[in-house]
Amino acid sequence: MNNDSSAKHSNHSSGSRSRFSGRIGYVLAVAGSAVGLGNIWRFPYLAAKYGGGMFLLVYILLMLTFGYVLIVSETALGRMTGKSPVGAFHAFGKTLPFHFGGWINAVVPMIIAPYYCAIGGWVLKYLVEYLKGHGGRLASDEYFTGFIASSKSAEFWFILFSLMVFFVILAGVKKGIERVSKVMMPALVVLAIFVAVYSVTRPGAWEGVKYFLVPNFEDFSWMTVVAAMGQMFYSLSIAMGILYTYGSYLGKDVDIEKSTIQVEFFDTAIALLAGMMIIPAVFAFSGGNIETLQAGPSLAFITLPKIFASMGAGSFIGIAFFLMFFFAALTSAISLVETSVSSFEDELHLSRSKSCLLMGVIMAVIGSASALGYGTLDFVKIFGMAFLDFFDFLTNSLMMPLAALATCFLILRVVGLKKFAEEMEVSSAFKRKKLYNFFLKYLAPICIGIILASSIASVLGIISL
Repeated sequence: MNNDSSAKHSNHSSGSRSRFSGRIGYVLAVAGSAVGLGNIWRFPYLAAKYGGGMFLLVYILLMLTFGYVLIVSETALGRMTGKSPVGAFHAFGKTLPFHFGGWINAVVPMIIAPYYCAIGGWVLKYLVEYLKGHGGRLASDEYFTGFIASSKSAEFWFILFSLMVFFVILAGVKKGIERVSKVMMPALVVLAIFVAVYSVTRPGAWEGVKYFLVPNFEDFSWMTVVAAMGQMFYSLSIAMGILYTYGSYLGKDVDIEKSTIQVEFFDTAIALLAGMMIIPAVFAFSGGNIETLQAGPSLAFITLPKIFASMGAGSFIGIAFFLMFFFAALTSAISLVETSVSSFEDELHLSRSKSCLLMGVIMAVIGSASALGYGTLDFVKIFGMAFLDFFDFLTNSLMMPLAALATCFLILRVVGLKKFAEEMEVSSAFKRKKLYNFFLKYLAPICIGIILASSIASVLGIISL
């Protein structure tokens, strides 16, 4: 009884809370959050490494089941309580499990946002260099390592990118986040289609298209499933507190199920386009050498500039690609910072401007350490990792799986599947209710456990992801 009244009070007390104007604004904002650096470079190199079309098929199946369940869970809990992660958990209890579940969801974006902005600064730097006509310089092997080792330059671009993010956040939900998402997400799609069409029409690119789109069951392995599961988990903004926060900005009239389907479609479409941009181009450039595609993060900053330099319209394609990359990085960074700011507003009862100031301090400390970690602070290692790599490991490999497990626990043990369904059915037909219940009860915890174990094993060098 107390749980119910607490949740109702929480929702009632948030009457003055900012709101999205409707489903379209929400979908574009969540899509902007989901479509980020992971889609643009991580998805293509994982697809290349784990079977091309086979990886794509497994990814889509997981996204329609596991991904759907976690997106719906976090969004509905956010709307049910009208709170960001900490408040959403506290609405159902004040004991240790609820404190842990709420805060781990809330702290993840506070750590990710600063180092994400450091990488966003790299993207902005490359975009500016292409606009200046310096594409040839970017294609050299030493340029990227020289840039990130140059502390003044790396710090400058981190600060500039971060200021852009805070400018949007201070404008608010409708005037800032929603307005930017409505402009940048359609622009991102147009740019992605343009670069993909150019890429697949290069001589020798068609073999890359077939490798990426046509499943070959001989390429299937257990690691294909593990890698696809991890990519789906990270690319949909799950377990970062973002969906709780954006859900709390939703009115009761917004169909969560239909919105989730649209987010799934948008995210998968961009991942497909990223694959079509990168894999055929690398195939054409390398003569079909898969190892060239498996360069990991350096693919975007070292391999692709070389490919663009070899193209007839390389500078123009470089501008289009890094402009799209910049839009993806900015919209994702905005969602991470917004979630953190919202948690400070809710839990510390600070104004929006003071919450932004507090997040700015956190950004300055963690982000500067990340930006300087390959230069001035290169001598500092945590478990053998530079600051940025350590923060990435801490959040992605440890905290996010634990945050997702906390959400599953909250729904299964406290809220209950019946009460959860009632929240969904306020505005949705909830057609996948049977799938949702089965997956949440039996498969989601197992999948999350696999992600947690495989991520740790990868860092320890037991397996390669």
